[in-house]
Amino acid sequence: MRSPTHADTGFVVLGPNLPDRWVVAALMLTVALVAVPAYAQSAGTAAAVSSIEPLPEIRKAAQAYVQSLVPATAREVSVAVGALDSRLRLAPCAPRQLSASLPAGMSLQSRVTVGVSCAGPTQWTVYVPVSVESTVDVLVLTHAVARDARLTPADVAVESRRTSGGGLALLGSPGELKGRTVRRPLPAGTALAVDMFNVDYVVHRGQQVTLLSSGGSVEVRAAGRAMADAGAGARIQVQNLSSQVIVEGVVESADLVRIARQ
Repeated sequence: MRSPTHADTGFVVLGPNLPDRWVVAALMLTVALVAVPAYAQSAGTAAAVSSIEPLPEIRKAAQAYVQSLVPATAREVSVAVGALDSRLRLAPCAPRQLSASLPAGMSLQSRVTVGVSCAGPTQWTVYVPVSVESTVDVLVLTHAVARDARLTPADVAVESRRTSGGGLALLGSPGELKGRTVRRPLPAGTALAVDMFNVDYVVHRGQQVTLLSSGGSVEVRAAGRAMADAGAGARIQVQNLSSQVIVEGVVESADLVRIARQ
């Protein structure tokens, strides 16, 4: 007995009295016919996904960068990364890695916009909103102080406080009071921040300083010219007098600026 077929689909039509081996063969044929278009669709979807940069990777790069900026003294750090538009389609960055940065002149704050970039083969940058909270130790005034006062450890207490951002603008240890005078009268209980003080400059604009770059047991020194006034521990731009290149470093003393080794 010959099994009939469906003229439009090509699927075998199973009759009530067919031998078992025909039934099995018909079912295998049906599975094969259905699986081909399903596999083709899956392969096409995978190819489309691999041709774009995954949005979770972009968000992950922004989060990791912001976490790297949070001071080691901060505790219970919470970094929340905003959502990206799901319709965003960016060329994959592989084999290069994504890089992240803050806009020029901006420091870590409670809410920042991080630029995540790909240097090639197709160059692009997308901006990701990020918010930060952390628990930090902060200096708190134990009594009211007047303008131009120079504070000592006896004037403050150290307290742990939950704050937006990484606490970079707050003073966290009594040693940070050195070289600062209060800009305005402050009441007792004030959490002390950098912008409440005038800093005693130890380096002045146009002054010649020594640039120091070190790595392992190797140190390289060069003559430089300060491009601005700065206090101890502050970041400052310095022009290398030999190469005329302007670099950025941290003021270690009245005539020494340490730069990161390239």
